[in-house]
Amino acid sequence: MPIVFIGTPQFAVPSLRALVAAGYEVVAVYTQPDRPAGRGRRSTPPPVKVAAEELGLPVLQPASLRDGAIIEHLRSLAPEVIAGVAYGQLIGPDVLAIPPRGVLNVHPSLLPRWRGASPVAAAILAGDAETAVTIMRMNEGLDSGPIIAQRTYAISDEDTTGTLTEALGEAGAALLVEILPRWLAGVVESTPQDDSQATVCRQLRKEDGRIDWTLPALDIWRRVRAYNPWPGAQTALGADAISIWRARALGEESSAPPGTIFAPADDPAPFAVQAGSGSLAVLEAQRAGRKALAGGEFLRGMPGLIGRRFS
Repeated sequence: MPIVFIGTPQFAVPSLRALVAAGYEVVAVYTQPDRPAGRGRRSTPPPVKVAAEELGLPVLQPASLRDGAIIEHLRSLAPEVIAGVAYGQLIGPDVLAIPPRGVLNVHPSLLPRWRGASPVAAAILAGDAETAVTIMRMNEGLDSGPIIAQRTYAISDEDTTGTLTEALGEAGAALLVEILPRWLAGVVESTPQDDSQATVCRQLRKEDGRIDWTLPALDIWRRVRAYNPWPGAQTALGADAISIWRARALGEESSAPPGTIFAPADDPAPFAVQAGSGSLAVLEAQRAGRKALAGGEFLRGMPGLIGRRFS
């Protein structure tokens, strides 16, 4: 039974590998074109392309799945189902109509909560206690198709977008291969989403990572986690650009203005930063062009840090 896979980032790789390991006939893999990446802006293949080539699968990288020739080629493959995981483009009606059992999508949120481009970061920013992986049948809307299966996943205080995305990628792959045989056999149904409960998140931007120290410490702490690994929670100390990678919100406060660095009296953290309310214990930070350091090492590497103020 032929299956086509469409996906692009690392989050999609476990699902592709799981389908192959389960014995499905993946006749083609569609992914985004290679893009410039890194400091040298070298052309870099997406993770799905790398994985597909390792698995010996044919890879196609069209600029768009709305191109007529691409649609005809996809139709000629006669897939029974298409598995889509974070492809990076909305799928048009011509493609959605090709497979008899539809285009199934693995989405990392508790749909209809957090439709859109950054659902993992959105859940952390909102302070959600849990998220999910959802298998849905795609329609022309934004993550609005009917739900086939859903599995919840608790969000811990230590989770970042990076760690949570990795965990949800594995969970989504397991759920996909668990539900797919029943879906193909027609013994499981899909359930429409309740659009009245839907929330939508946008694509993250570089400027989102700039820390506003007048915010409550709890909000800043969530941003540190949500923007790890990208775009990173960033601040400045004089001419030095600083990224904060791990932190913890504290109730303890100093009498200094927001952004002021102080040594907390009631917490073992080496230093904290006054916020709009409460403070932020910094557990890992990085100066631009240098490696990330634990809070204590960072403090030792910058004598006179206590009492200074982040901008």
